[in-house]
Amino acid sequence: MSRSDVLSLYRTVLRIARSWTAQSALPHDTDTERKYITQEARSLFRQNQQITEPESIKRCIEECEARIEIGLHYRNPYPRPTYLPPMGLATQKGRKLRAQQRLRKQAKPLYLQSHDDT
Repeated sequence: MSRSDVLSLYRTVLRIARSWTAQSALPHDTDTERKYITQEARSLFRQNQQITEPESIKRCIEECEARIEIGLHYRNPYPRPTYLPPMGLATQKGRKLRAQQRLRKQAKPLYLQSHDDT
């Protein structure tokens, strides 16, 4: 992916934010969601600005495209949560918390890779 592809994706997100209408159609909700989309795009693109590895760039672009599609489909700009209980993945004898955390990280959906707190 080239720099122009990434900038085009960023402009697409900003265009979506400008034309966004909240599902409730209330002006306050629409403004709040527009601000969220713009702030989230700015923070994630700036956070990933220093990435130079092509594979990492590709993963970030795929995440952005997935979040755009999910947001437009559900008319909800916020990331969809995952519902895994803390020790909810299948355990084998002798597995510890660190192994569980690794499995939870692997089970995280593509559109939530940039969120470490979920």
